[in-house]
Amino acid sequence: MPYEIPAPMLAKSVPEVPSPDKVDGGLGYEPKWDGFRALVSWDGTDVEIGSRGAKSLTRYFPELVEAFSRLLPEPCLIDGEIGVPKGEPGAQRLDWDSLTQRIHPAASRVNRLAAETPAMFIAFDLLARGERDLQPAPFATRRAQLVDLLTGVPHPIHVTRTTGDAEVARRWLSEFEGAGLDGVVAKPLAQPYAPNKRTMFKIKHARTADVVAMGYRLHRSGQGVGSLLVGLYSQDGKLYPVGGVAAWSNERRLGLIDELAALVERDESGEALRGEGEKSRFQAGRADSSFVPLRPERVLEVRYDQLEGWRFRHTVQFERWRPDRDPRSCSYDQLETVSAYDLGAVLE
Repeated sequence: MPYEIPAPMLAKSVPEVPSPDKVDGGLGYEPKWDGFRALVSWDGTDVEIGSRGAKSLTRYFPELVEAFSRLLPEPCLIDGEIGVPKGEPGAQRLDWDSLTQRIHPAASRVNRLAAETPAMFIAFDLLARGERDLQPAPFATRRAQLVDLLTGVPHPIHVTRTTGDAEVARRWLSEFEGAGLDGVVAKPLAQPYAPNKRTMFKIKHARTADVVAMGYRLHRSGQGVGSLLVGLYSQDGKLYPVGGVAAWSNERRLGLIDELAALVERDESGEALRGEGEKSRFQAGRADSSFVPLRPERVLEVRYDQLEGWRFRHTVQFERWRPDRDPRSCSYDQLETVSAYDLGAVLE
């Protein structure tokens, strides 16, 4: 039988790369991979891929199941990240959209995408090897065992690079974003594996942008604004939806209904119009994706980490209203351009 898969160890956000003396025993630094967190169990016969949310990912990545069975040298339980690389060698990056397409109920579609956009696995921790449970061991020991286990194992299985130098980690934070990575993780070298505990540190990219309020979705309680939909103008003058702002306080979400009422788009009878938004494959149980459209007349400043295609990669955070800004001036041109960086160079 496969190993019992625990909840993954987590990280708490910090504003900057911490120095090695922040914790007893020092810190190791790794790139923060932007993919699906995956704990891989292989007992020599069966492969099981668990996710951060306790959902099995096994059926969605048949090419990785085959690779783990064929390439892993002995039974083990590995913590890591699944990603999909795209682009020609020398100009590759992680592609989030291609990765999310894999979460699909149809096996035929999953198998087709496994062939067209095969995934890879980046290992960064070893929880068990053979009959030995490594979770009580310090991370420095687990890392050494991981390198020993996977040395010489070819693509699509990789071991993440690491450094003990905080200055190198700060350089990675800037350089590796161009390869689609999400930031840097700092791990206490002396600590055991702690399922579901935020004992690591993550440092992510953070930027601000001025965006246009395009609409809102009601809170799931039916009271107040649940999320505010925002957009940016393209060079041809079209307003594109780029993401949402959530995490309002109860008082604030109720107040926003009145604050935005004058901007609500209405039909000839005065009834508020309804728009239909894109459904998320990660929220299949959410039947209602409709929203209340707003006239694009109000600007807000938001904090975001990165852009993925035409949209913000994650939910953005409200910073402040910008009554001084003309909505038409809120374009993609204001966003910081990230220099390309080859994914292959990060994997080396």
